[in-house]
Amino acid sequence: MTGLRFALVGKRLGHSFSKKYFDSKFEMSGLDKYSYTLLEMPDLSNLTNIVSRCSLDGFNVTIPYKRDILPLLDSLDPTAEDIGAVNTVAVCHTASGIAMRGYNTDAPAFEQTLRPLITHQHRKALVLGTGGAAQAVAWGLKKLNIDFVFVSRHPELHTLSIGYDTLLRLNRDDFDYQIIINATPVGMFPDIDSTPWCRPDLLTSGHICYDLTYNPSPTRFLKEAAAHGATIVGGLEMLHRQADLAFEIWTHTSTSNSQSSK
Repeated sequence: MTGLRFALVGKRLGHSFSKKYFDSKFEMSGLDKYSYTLLEMPDLSNLTNIVSRCSLDGFNVTIPYKRDILPLLDSLDPTAEDIGAVNTVAVCHTASGIAMRGYNTDAPAFEQTLRPLITHQHRKALVLGTGGAAQAVAWGLKKLNIDFVFVSRHPELHTLSIGYDTLLRLNRDDFDYQIIINATPVGMFPDIDSTPWCRPDLLTSGHICYDLTYNPSPTRFLKEAAAHGATIVGGLEMLHRQADLAFEIWTHTSTSNSQSSK
């Protein structure tokens, strides 16, 4: 197979580990003609031209464009359509231009990395945030048959949500959530001293705390959770899994395109 070109699209990518991961993956797999680059964009107005000019075969999408990209795509995978957010795009090059199909590999990656930790006592979850990443988490929790509510700065704008002020009023007897997931960028490099979770005192050894943030690893949220005995999961495991799922999509799409053009 000839070399394929991939990229990560986002607004600020200094925190990203994606290029390092894919470069290492290509090297270990002997795919020396494959490449992965970082494309910082102030907005998506020129995305189609850049994808065409760079001859990309696929790309990942990160903050803050997982929802903004939807109108620019030609089609959506059913999972991405259900979630309303895209983090992976496969590109088909034709004589008339390019066609872009959106996928969401965050959701299955989250579900697959959380599933081994779930026991009968893990019945309800708090999802910190309401953006595209939070919607992917919600999809995974539904697959695991775990009830959840979102925690939002503006709960009046979102269904199934409570405000952060509600957390401040809870005591341990009222706290009936066994899983807490951070789906916000709070605590991400360089803002490593911040945390989205204001109540580490509510945590015990029976809790699972999952932070989608992977830089730093662990985050302040996870350090404080571990200090209270909770099981912690950082974002690197999910990052690697979603990247592998994205790569499977890209290579399958590329193979299908090559066969259909023969």
